[in-house]
Amino acid sequence: MSILIYAESAEGKFKKTAFELASYAKKVAGETGSTITAVAVNAADASQLGKYGVDKVLNVKNDKLNSFNAKAYADVVKQAAQKEGAKIVLLSSTTDSLYLAPLVAVGLEAGYASNVVSLPESVSPFRVKRNAFSNKAFNVTEINTDVKVLAIAKNSFGLIEASGAATEEEFAPSLNDNDFTIKVESTEKVTGKVTIADAEIVVSGGRGLKGPENWGLIEDLATALGAATACSKPVSDLGWRPHSEHVGQTGKPVASNLYIAVGISGAIQHIAGINSSKVKVVINTDPDAPFFKVADYGVVGDAFEVVPKLTEKIKEFKAQNS
Repeated sequence: MSILIYAESAEGKFKKTAFELASYAKKVAGETGSTITAVAVNAADASQLGKYGVDKVLNVKNDKLNSFNAKAYADVVKQAAQKEGAKIVLLSSTTDSLYLAPLVAVGLEAGYASNVVSLPESVSPFRVKRNAFSNKAFNVTEINTDVKVLAIAKNSFGLIEASGAATEEEFAPSLNDNDFTIKVESTEKVTGKVTIADAEIVVSGGRGLKGPENWGLIEDLATALGAATACSKPVSDLGWRPHSEHVGQTGKPVASNLYIAVGISGAIQHIAGINSSKVKVVINTDPDAPFFKVADYGVVGDAFEVVPKLTEKIKEFKAQNS
């Protein structure tokens, strides 16, 4: 039996989620006696996956796939799974893979579980633990179909290196015009900054910063921490920050190891979107702000005083330990 993972990459380089999926697959393979195959699209160095337990990489080289296309990519993953006879197909919970996973499940007539947060509780019957109700609860889902598709929640498992090497095989799935009914005219990407999707740490700001001219507080702290910057919905609605930085239930979901909220009161939609983050720190002048109820650590204070001091302390610590 084979386990297939879809190893996401950007500009030829694998994302951290690809290695997390490989680490997860390695553990499941140990329980089920399976081999692990990864399918990658236009990846430059597929051998990297071998460090995390992947046995074989099906590397698709196709210029038509340089831009993400959910329908075409789903067809690639489906055909790879059929070629390998995969009974378990793993995807991450990135924005792209959340589009992909249901399409792959339909194409393979497979049961599908999203937001999976741990290894299977049992393999016969096959049961997995999932986040539910905007990350406020867990449920255990049983999948009875022959093929099973799982979307693993980001940062829920971690990276585990394994000894071994992956063999690479060119894979040319059959794609037709129906796979490309949507045309990508252009793609705009932020360069030189940590993206929210890949960030271990996210520093987010709200209306408590009083205006876009004060956003340097957020950027300075993020730079000191090697973090991505984000914002609440009102901030993006006001035009202080681009909508690409809006996080929350109605924006981008965040599952970082550390989430720092500065001047954000904590509307339920915002909290629901960042609740998967492992450690949440809140800085706010209002001691009754809803965010304090879900925070691991809270600072009641003026962001214009607290954040510069915090940034300076982080810089001093890094200088002493460099």
